[in-house]
Amino acid sequence: MMGRRRLGRQFGWLWAAFAVSAYGSGLGFGALPLIAVLVLHASSAEVSALSAVGPAVGALIAVPLAPWVEFQRKRPVLIAMDLTRFAVMATIPVAYAFGWLSFVQLLVVSAVVAAAKIAFNAASGAYLKALVRPDDLLVANARFESTNWSSIAVGPPLGGAAIGLFGPVTTVVADALSYLFSALGITAIRGREEAPQPTDKSPVRAGALLDGWRHIMHHPGLRALYLNNMLVSGLIMATEPLLAVLLLRQLGFPPWQYGLAFAAPCLGGLIGSRLARRVVAHYGRHWVFRTVGTLRAIWLIGLAFVRPGVVGLVTVMAVELAIIINMSLYTPVLATYRLEHTPKHLVVRTLSAWSIGQQASIAILTALGGLLADVTSPRTALTVAGLLILTTPLLLPRRDHTPQHEPEPAT
Repeated sequence: MMGRRRLGRQFGWLWAAFAVSAYGSGLGFGALPLIAVLVLHASSAEVSALSAVGPAVGALIAVPLAPWVEFQRKRPVLIAMDLTRFAVMATIPVAYAFGWLSFVQLLVVSAVVAAAKIAFNAASGAYLKALVRPDDLLVANARFESTNWSSIAVGPPLGGAAIGLFGPVTTVVADALSYLFSALGITAIRGREEAPQPTDKSPVRAGALLDGWRHIMHHPGLRALYLNNMLVSGLIMATEPLLAVLLLRQLGFPPWQYGLAFAAPCLGGLIGSRLARRVVAHYGRHWVFRTVGTLRAIWLIGLAFVRPGVVGLVTVMAVELAIIINMSLYTPVLATYRLEHTPKHLVVRTLSAWSIGQQASIAILTALGGLLADVTSPRTALTVAGLLILTTPLLLPRRDHTPQHEPEPAT
């Protein structure tokens, strides 16, 4: 029977908290670059720096945070990261109201939010593993994935309308408040959480910073999936600014069509995430990694053939829809596999290493894509990204690896 699984009230509060912050982030999607352009009249180079440098610095900040978070109770960490994001985001409307807003402040906010997001996601993964039964992990991850894609589908169009009606910092206020409400939701989770026990006398030793990467690289399945994920995510995200220039500047698409081209296909995320458990039950997890992992990579080349008018709009939407359906099916399966193949005392550091590597790959490939587009053209850069991503299935695991867990530490 494939009825709706009940995961308990505690998971319900965690999911509700995630949904609130996800929809807040959806409303505030792209808000900082938009403020940089509309309020500070930033140059293209400054906007690119805000999109790449801030998150990259945030990833560096998150490196030493991971060993500390590993050995803390996760619920207080989640609340602290939410409150940190609320506080730093709230400085923007305050500075705007008094005329103090600066580009440096936006960079600092971007970096702190990125670091807090990495720490929050890593802690929430560890908390989820303790909160639900092992056989419910895929269901739980699929629900998070579905919520994430629905927030992206709904949030940006509403955020754009809110900015037009109420001003440039409106969505930042909504995003900040969503973190506050998320923190309140997490405080509602009841039950005593056991303090993690360090596996040695010095959990914050220098080598602990790299333990997450060591675990990934020593596990054949995780290593293959990690390298594949870095390239696929980096190449897909690198096409976003290229496509913006191509559609808005060169092909003359109006902004509402550009927004529609990205928002509408996100509804495909509801399809893929809801299919995840059934597809795994029918075909197996390894089939998902090999087949769906390949399917999410073959569509990107279609963006190089976009033309003006309705046909071009439909082309972009079809390509994005195909990518998102496959990604939303693949991602919760990957998230579940990652948790199952990581011992408790390494979950935070492993998830942090995963996020940091992905963020670094996105920053590097986005910068390289921009440079290539400047030297040639956005269409050429899109073509190169589409061809490169076709090689990424070669990195997917060729066989289903048996878990090679380290023994769980005694508690």
